[in-house]
Amino acid sequence: MKKFKSIHHRKPSSSHKQQSLFSAADQLSITSRTTSGTCEIMAVGKRRDGGTRYWCLRHKADATAKYGKPAKVCRAAHIPPISSKDTLELNIDKYRGGIALWGAVPAVYDTTRLPMDRGIHVHARATPDAEKETDCTFRAVRIVGSRLPENGILISEIDAIYYMATSIFGYQMRHITCSYCGYPHLDRDWFSVHPHRRHLCAGCGKNFSDTEIAIGNPISGVREACGVKPQKTVLSKKKLNIKQEHYPGGIQIWGSNPALLWTSERPEEEGIHVHVFREIGNNPDPDETYGEVIIDGVNLDPSMVRVLMAQSALPSLKNRVIPIGCPVCHESLFEPGQLAYTPTVKQTCNRCGHQFTVSGKLRKIVANPLPGILARFAEKAPRKPQQHDLGLLPETL
Repeated sequence: MKKFKSIHHRKPSSSHKQQSLFSAADQLSITSRTTSGTCEIMAVGKRRDGGTRYWCLRHKADATAKYGKPAKVCRAAHIPPISSKDTLELNIDKYRGGIALWGAVPAVYDTTRLPMDRGIHVHARATPDAEKETDCTFRAVRIVGSRLPENGILISEIDAIYYMATSIFGYQMRHITCSYCGYPHLDRDWFSVHPHRRHLCAGCGKNFSDTEIAIGNPISGVREACGVKPQKTVLSKKKLNIKQEHYPGGIQIWGSNPALLWTSERPEEEGIHVHVFREIGNNPDPDETYGEVIIDGVNLDPSMVRVLMAQSALPSLKNRVIPIGCPVCHESLFEPGQLAYTPTVKQTCNRCGHQFTVSGKLRKIVANPLPGILARFAEKAPRKPQQHDLGLLPETL
């Protein structure tokens, strides 16, 4: 995830207008409708408790207020729409040197004063040996080319961010559409890491069942649509050993995550991506992905960095990922697999097998030593690290 380089090619796409999600017959069958500000709120069916569910068709979000009443505005009304100036049109045929797209999220450690990174990070090279013409983050990307439909493929920031989280936790995704309105389905938050068959459509607010137990993401077929075969990642051979005191401009740390689209002939590197700033306001130098990173004498575990980055993108895990030590053998717990995104009351030591609970405000937690390591880094940092919030809405069962 790299940025701060100049963009030589950026052609805004025309704004995309979503087709009406309801036929005339559907609208006649809806018994209640209210419009508040820019929201378009309708009663779309029953909730599990038997009450009415209200949904905003404009912002594709729940609009049910307390006591089952229609809300004045939906829960997503505050999110600014994606405009044409926030959208990059990317011609896949032009960049023979390769393009790459990642879901971009804030660094897990950031002692700069640069703005938060969020959206779709893009690299594009005209030839394999050329400098990157595009190295920046956008809220949406429209991919066009001779092999693609006339309007291309539109990828939004939220799709890309959850693609990142789902793929890091090892799940495959599939393209799912609502059986009522045909709207492409995105599984968010808890649902982005738990395969399931029954889904709540963001387009029309109705529950529908798919043919398979799976996780939905509209961009899951982007590689196939672009005629690109999936590439294996390779661990970077580069090493970095630095002290924070030598870089007054600050440092930023991300875990690597597989690109949602990679067209270069060179293999994609995995490891820990680091931006280092020698002075405030300069471009990062270095700006690389490393297989081994040592900061202030501490060797960072790439798996911990990668998992924490994905954990930070799930609203259901907010404030629940903490460093924990076994009270018997003092081993730091790092929970693998499903335990990395499923908070539990009882913890089990990886080394000695001792089971114990942790006291605190939240009974169910997830163990990752990295927040504790980063807190110790902060004590030697040139300035206090930034605490970024993606602002993603939690999705409840």
